[in-house]
Amino acid sequence: MPRRRAVLSTAAAALVAAGGASALPAHAADAYTVRTLHFDVAVGPKHDQHCDVVGDLYLPSGASAAHRVPAILTTNGFGGSKDDQAGLGKTYAQRGYAVLSYSGLGFGGSGCRITLDHPDWDGAAASQLVDYLAGKKAAKDGTRLTAVTLDRAGDPRVGMVGGSYGGQIQFAAAGVDPRIDTIVPMITWRDLRYSLAPNNQLVDGRLSTDPGVTKLVWALGFFGEGVSAGLTNGQTDPGRLLGCPNFPTILCQAVGESLVFGVPQQASMAYMKAASVASYMPKIKAPTLIVQGETDSLFDLQEATATYRRLAAQRTPVKMIWQSPGHSGGQVPGDGDLADPSGSYVGQRVAAWFDHYLMGRSTGTGPAFAYFRPWVKYQGNAAPAYGTAPTRTRTLYLSGKDGLVADRKAVAAGAASYGNLPWIPTSFSEVSAVQGALGLDDVPPADAPGTAVAWTGAPLAADTDVVGSPTLKVRLDSPAAVQSQKSGVNGRLILFAKLYDVAPDGSVSLVHRLVSPVRVADVRKPLTVQLPSIVHRFAKGHRLRVAIASSDLSYLGNRSVLPVTVRTGPADPGVLTLPTLR
Repeated sequence: MPRRRAVLSTAAAALVAAGGASALPAHAADAYTVRTLHFDVAVGPKHDQHCDVVGDLYLPSGASAAHRVPAILTTNGFGGSKDDQAGLGKTYAQRGYAVLSYSGLGFGGSGCRITLDHPDWDGAAASQLVDYLAGKKAAKDGTRLTAVTLDRAGDPRVGMVGGSYGGQIQFAAAGVDPRIDTIVPMITWRDLRYSLAPNNQLVDGRLSTDPGVTKLVWALGFFGEGVSAGLTNGQTDPGRLLGCPNFPTILCQAVGESLVFGVPQQASMAYMKAASVASYMPKIKAPTLIVQGETDSLFDLQEATATYRRLAAQRTPVKMIWQSPGHSGGQVPGDGDLADPSGSYVGQRVAAWFDHYLMGRSTGTGPAFAYFRPWVKYQGNAAPAYGTAPTRTRTLYLSGKDGLVADRKAVAAGAASYGNLPWIPTSFSEVSAVQGALGLDDVPPADAPGTAVAWTGAPLAADTDVVGSPTLKVRLDSPAAVQSQKSGVNGRLILFAKLYDVAPDGSVSLVHRLVSPVRVADVRKPLTVQLPSIVHRFAKGHRLRVAIASSDLSYLGNRSVLPVTVRTGPADPGVLTLPTLR
């Protein structure tokens, strides 16, 4: 994906406030030093593959063997480098931390291939950098560090922070190295199988584990950016450009399988599972502050919520923040800048988290769950815009062919039908992986006539604030899909559910431009869809509209003509449930 979106738009890279790092001695006025170092790390299942990792060490000027300080380990988002964390390094060195910012494998001057934060490769590399922080391992120039606080011999006081690709690495590292004391993973994934091919069908209250719908634009963006990083830095390790360029062969295979079959096949899926915290969650014991973006079509809020709930269930200390910015935009003042702990809500929370768990201070770490409310006006720090109130469930019913009513007794029998064009997308939500580069930022979401159906409610009598994931239950009728699904997963019906906000003047906005793709397991059975998690105010006088579309430009879609009719009636109406604050 373009680096502007994949890295610099992320909350973690918003911390890149001030200048790049370099191999410099002291910053006298700022009381810290910066030194560029190279490390030899042995990775892979047998630890028999050697990689060169480059990093910048930010060290408070007073840190020494006699005056040790805690450490922070951080790395880049996909397509970035160690330099992206320069603002963080400077800020936290001034706060009394040693910061080691490094370029992940395959990026920014570091060797070897991109392995998607797999514990055997990226996790192992990070663990050996922890060895350096502990004084156990020397850099390639022979430098040993003796300035980091030790909890015991060989065990440094160290936390991790970073976003997106630099978020998942923290899980990989903490899963293989219990010496890591705390982590702050930001806007990252829980399960790459869902992230890159989501299926938002709910079965018995849980997301389906069946293959979903490939995020074509994001997947190709990842692949192209990774190949570009390999070409740009090929001189550091030219061997990684042979075969599948800058990736393991299995990941080139996954791209090909997606284009041929619609989704990656079993072996590719197994690799993506292994590169995801969902496969080793019980190993995560370090206190975890999860930060996820509300404006994110790549790694959605549902992923963070699932991780949060699983960690809490296994008694791992965990808290969660839903900030405004994510991979798809949403930047607002005073929210996601880690390099500004006083002027940024998330920056303030992260600083307090590290002060508590690494400095040992009795600093409060904030509420268990907080979310940014974009309708709240504020100046400076975004703290006033954050809420913590719980939600209640509000129910609406599909009525007739296009109505949405609050009273089940008012439901009228009706049906709405749509068609599709095979292979060709006829709906547009967003393509944030490339949107800015293509000049599409101002293009509104749209559905071609006849390729989507929608149900719209009456004007709201009061502001309605939705926080969380709505659900939609419908009955489908598609004889063509009944026949098609007999051929297997690739023949199953694909659809996209979404929630619109309709203003009094008739203008329509797709909330955060998010959609919920579904590969329907069996069209003969009732379908329940988990809609995107959102934090949104439907203002008084506005109307809610829930829609189902046959395609979306960002995704691979149906390969044959599969007309669909959605039926509703008083005895068995379609149901939209909303988690609301009032």
